[in-house]
Amino acid sequence: MELLAQIGTLPRTLLAFAVVLGVLVFVHEMGHYLAARWRGVHVDAFSIGFGRSLLRGTDKRGTEWRLGWIPLGGYVKLHGQETPEDATPEARAAWRAGQTFHEKPVSSRAIVVAAGPVANFLLAILLFAGLYATVGRPVGGTGVSAVVEGSAAARAGLEPGDTIVSLDGQKVSRFEQVQRYIQPRPGQAVAVAITREGADRVVTVVPDAREGANGPVGMLGIQGGAGRFERLDPFSALVAGAEQTADVTWQTLHGIGEMIMGERSAKELGGPIRIAEVSGEAASLGIAPLVTLMALLSVSLGLLNLFPIPLLDGGHLVFYAAEAIRGRPLPARAQEYGFRAGFAVLVTLFLFASWNDIAGGAIGRWVAGLVG
Repeated sequence: MELLAQIGTLPRTLLAFAVVLGVLVFVHEMGHYLAARWRGVHVDAFSIGFGRSLLRGTDKRGTEWRLGWIPLGGYVKLHGQETPEDATPEARAAWRAGQTFHEKPVSSRAIVVAAGPVANFLLAILLFAGLYATVGRPVGGTGVSAVVEGSAAARAGLEPGDTIVSLDGQKVSRFEQVQRYIQPRPGQAVAVAITREGADRVVTVVPDAREGANGPVGMLGIQGGAGRFERLDPFSALVAGAEQTADVTWQTLHGIGEMIMGERSAKELGGPIRIAEVSGEAASLGIAPLVTLMALLSVSLGLLNLFPIPLLDGGHLVFYAAEAIRGRPLPARAQEYGFRAGFAVLVTLFLFASWNDIAGGAIGRWVAGLVG
C-alpha cells in the first residue's frame, strides 16, 4: 500500500525533484559562469541537465545555453579548458586569444572552480534568510514538556519543566539539536546538563534503541515545548541564515566523520531516489518545508563538490594547490590516474547510496513485506 501511495504521488514527486535539483544545479553552475566571466574566460556552453536538448540558444557573447531532458546535473564548458597538448589542431585554431581557461594563472582557475560550491553556500544563506524574514525563525528552546514513562529520560530522572543546556558538554539551544545528537547514539551514555527550578545539574542518559529504516536510532522519550516562529528584520535574517548554514555545514561534516569512524551507520547515505522521495514529501507540506529542504541540499551539494576527489571541484583545487607549490602542473600521468581513481570512488558512492535508497525506501519495504 505504501508503494502504491507513492506511485500515486509520482507526478508531484518528480516535479518537486526537478525543481529542487534544477535550482541547485543552476546556482552552482552560475557560480562557475560568473567567476569565469570575471576572470576573463569565455564560456562555450551552459547546460542544465544532460542528454538531448529540450531548449537551446546562443547569446551575443557566443555562449550556448541548453536545457537537457535528464535533470541529474549540469555543466559549464569553459573555453580552452583542455591544454594545448590535449587539444586538436582544429580546436587550437578556434581558441580566442586571452580568453582560454588553461592560460589563466592558477589563482584565476582556482577562483572559477571554487565559485560553484561557494554559490551553493550563498544560496543556502539566502534561502534561510528569506524564511526567517517571512515565515520566521523557529524558536522552540530545549524545555521538556513531557517525559514518556519507562523511557531512557525517565530512568535518568528527567522531569517535565527541565531545560536541557548541553549534551556531553556541547551547548544546545534548539530541540532539533537535541534530536540530532541523540539519534545516532543508541545505547551510548550521554551527559545531559539541565536546569531545574534555577538549579544546574548533570544526569547521565543512555538512549533507547529504536529500529529505523536505516538502522537503530537513539530515543530519549521526551517531548519538547510548543515551538513558535519569530520574524527577523532583513539584516538579522541574513546573519541568522549564515549562522544556520554554518551549523548545518558543521553537523554534516560531523556526521560524515562519525560514519568514517564507524560511530554512525553508513546506511544514512542517500542518493537521487531518496532526494526525490523527500522532495515530494516536502512539497506536500508546503513551500516553507520545500525551501528548507532546498537550503539543506544546497549545503550538501557545496560540501560534496569540495571533497578532495578528482573529477569534483575539490579535486581540481587540490591539483591547483600542488601546481602553486611546485610552480608547474602535476604530470599528466599523475592527473590521469587521479581522475580514474576519482571516477571509481564516485561510481562506488553512487551505487552504494542508490542501494540504500532502494533497500531503505518504499520499494525495499514493499519487497520485505512480500517475503515476510
